[in-house]
Amino acid sequence: MAAQNNAPLPEGLEIAGYRIVKKIASGGFSIVYLAYDTEGNAVAIKEYLPSALALRQPGELAPIIPRPNQPLFRIGLKCFFEEGRALARVNHPNVVRILNFFRANDTVYMVMAYESGQSLQEHVARSNGKGSRLGESFVRKTFDGVCRGLRETHANKLLHLDLKPANIYLRSDGAPILLDFGAARQAVGLDAPLLAPMYTPGFAPPELYTRGAPLGPWSDIYSLGAAMFACMAGGPPQAADARKLEDKLENKLNAQFERMTANYSPELVALVRACLALDPLARPQSVFALHKALQAAPRVPFPAEPAAAASPAGGLRGLLGRIGGFGRGRQ
Repeated sequence: MAAQNNAPLPEGLEIAGYRIVKKIASGGFSIVYLAYDTEGNAVAIKEYLPSALALRQPGELAPIIPRPNQPLFRIGLKCFFEEGRALARVNHPNVVRILNFFRANDTVYMVMAYESGQSLQEHVARSNGKGSRLGESFVRKTFDGVCRGLRETHANKLLHLDLKPANIYLRSDGAPILLDFGAARQAVGLDAPLLAPMYTPGFAPPELYTRGAPLGPWSDIYSLGAAMFACMAGGPPQAADARKLEDKLENKLNAQFERMTANYSPELVALVRACLALDPLARPQSVFALHKALQAAPRVPFPAEPAAAASPAGGLRGLLGRIGGFGRGRQ
């Protein structure tokens, strides 16, 4: 996981009408803060600050950007800003709500709605800690909401490119929200061969490992399948690049799918398997097709189990910045 070595903004700082309360998450690409607006409403503020390109010392507000890094820093900043503006046009209950943008301290800040709950990653980890797996009804209900949000995102000509349980947030009522879109990081990665790849192994589709490979809805569908797999198996599938090279890893994955049939319907297992196809053409080609299959009732009803709601105790931990997923995530 890429480290964030930059000093966060100081607590209590007033910036563009917001008061910084504390840092709540960070990764190699950004820092996320809890803040309050002038009316006392809690918001999350995400600061564009790629640690590989810029350095901010304690007590400073603006980062130092070495001259050789300035072109890449500006490319990423432009993508971060433009993607955020496009995302702000997406008004959907299963997609994070963008409230505002502002420039300050030689970078850009994205202001988002505060949500109480926990990440899907935390929920899976809690289930693992109890020695259990999430039930089929939970998986279907949660990813029904994820598909709805992703369909709206794709309809607005946006890709997520970093779907994983850490970037799916569960409100206190269990409804999922898509967070932390990765297109800006991917844009920087394509123009920066010396930077660490901008993906999370296990959840990234194979095309993200190849410079210039076509990306599309099928790329998000692979990651969505990997996120469902993590709910059902307790962890992500093997990394796509390793699967392409090692038959034993593909055999291991097939064995995991076989074991899943004891707890999940054949239809759900087959759907996840299709999403994780290494060949993009072998996956469902649209989220609509995937969503339709997910909504279809299995031929043999799966055992009913209570759908565990997200605990509000997690607060905003992980919101729009919980980096890393279940493996060696990179941001």
